[in-house]
Amino acid sequence: MPLALLALAVGAFGIGTTEFVMMGLLPDVADDLHISIPAAGHLVSAYALGVVIGAPLLAAVTARMSRRTVLIALMGLFVVGNALSAFAPGNDSLLAARFLSGLPHGAFFGVGAVVATSMVAPERKARSVSLMFLGLTVANIAGVPAATLMGQHLGWRATFLGVSVIGLAAIAALALLIPRDGGHAAPSTGLRGELAALRSLPVWLALGTTVAGFGALFAAYSYVTPMLTESAGFAESNVTLLLALFGVGATAGNLLGGRLADHSLRGTLFGGLASLGAVLALFPLLMRAEWSAALAVTLLGTAAFITGSPLQLMVMEKASAAPSLASSANQAAFNLANAGGAWIGGLAIAAGFGVTSPAPAGAALAVLGLGVASVAYAVDRRRGTPSAGRIVTSHVPDEPAALHH
Repeated sequence: MPLALLALAVGAFGIGTTEFVMMGLLPDVADDLHISIPAAGHLVSAYALGVVIGAPLLAAVTARMSRRTVLIALMGLFVVGNALSAFAPGNDSLLAARFLSGLPHGAFFGVGAVVATSMVAPERKARSVSLMFLGLTVANIAGVPAATLMGQHLGWRATFLGVSVIGLAAIAALALLIPRDGGHAAPSTGLRGELAALRSLPVWLALGTTVAGFGALFAAYSYVTPMLTESAGFAESNVTLLLALFGVGATAGNLLGGRLADHSLRGTLFGGLASLGAVLALFPLLMRAEWSAALAVTLLGTAAFITGSPLQLMVMEKASAAPSLASSANQAAFNLANAGGAWIGGLAIAAGFGVTSPAPAGAALAVLGLGVASVAYAVDRRRGTPSAGRIVTSHVPDEPAALHH
């Protein structure tokens, strides 16, 4: 695999760290800024809103630029947002800085996925995307715990300064390792043409699969801490280690999904969604003992992230005329899944079904994702469109390979 993928992984590591570290720093931020925990929680929402808005917008307006230049500029915006977060004098300014930090998130992963696939042989495209995502999953194992400890001992502002340094390292890596002639954008018809490429049913079915599939994950994962403490009986001090197990499972699933998807993209997607539904359906039983709860958290990460690179490539293939925009839109879909899944899981608890009830709700969403993916498959067959089997060489230079049965 090209060394340039390491540069993308470094950027993904920084983004993954800043996205998830706020959850662990909420009490410290709330205390320092003299606001409530729920008010501090809006800082998480502000970042997610930035992702949803910035992902398609920045990808579309930078479509004519060199992808290498776009990646460096996006990481520069990431550094600025985190530096402003570190020096924010109050809650309002911190909200704005977190929104700014989220803007480049989706576009970076979207454009990065296109660059990653353009640098490898057709039969290794899914693997290249999974290696870029490796930075995101490793962030859950090492980056977030380390950044949380830094914030607890040196103050939360030091955490965001540290993340800014990671961003600067990513900029240096991108400048050194991404070939100057390896990140050029394909000819573009402008913003209107980019948006027109998304006006197709297969694209929206692919995005719908992402929302339902990862909504299944976040319906349960958003409430995994009370499940572990109230149902499985873990002490709160052990939760950080258990969340690291989720990161280990996510890393394994991400790598496995990339390897399998290079052989059968659609089969990997179906298998991943079915596995995720099964794990979530068994969650209430597995949460009755500590050993099985630890196993459940690990399996949840593995099953969910098996689908990561297949979903990314699926969307890119369905909008081959605007792969950067489509890939970035898929990142916005991931964040919609985060918000929607958490909301649905919360409804299950509020209805009185118990602390583990978000998991069966997530299983239902996984089944819904399978249904949407099946409809997409049927639409492809009816239209005679090449669909997700083995990846073959595309006739379009520097674009994702076409997929067929």
